[in-house]
Amino acid sequence: QVRLVESGGGLVQPGGSLRLSCAASGSIFSIPAMGWYRQPPGKQRELVAAITSGGSIIFLDSVKGRFTISRDNAKNTVYLQMNSLKPEDTAVYYCNTGATIAAMSNYKFLEGWGQGTLVTVSS
Repeated sequence: QVRLVESGGGLVQPGGSLRLSCAASGSIFSIPAMGWYRQPPGKQRELVAAITSGGSIIFLDSVKGRFTISRDNAKNTVYLQMNSLKPEDTAVYYCNTGATIAAMSNYKFLEGWGQGTLVTVSS
């Protein structure tokens, strides 16, 4: 079983940028889909972005044009580049894996949740 560890969160001003990393303890080469979720304070967890091994990508509508997702199979890492951050992006961000993007969109995971990384967007 692959263990996922998120990092890169922090406090940033509105309009700023952060890059989150999700490091896997094993090879991600064979993992069909990987993605980032977030859970804002007092709200439900939501899928922010996901990417397949073939490069197909989806984004939550509210982050389109601001966030990018990428995976580096050689480093067993998935990244979430977040630009033009807004206060409403404040949340704990988690990565996870799925058999397909559709499965991840329906909260069907291959792995358990990591500890997440907190992103706070505030002036």
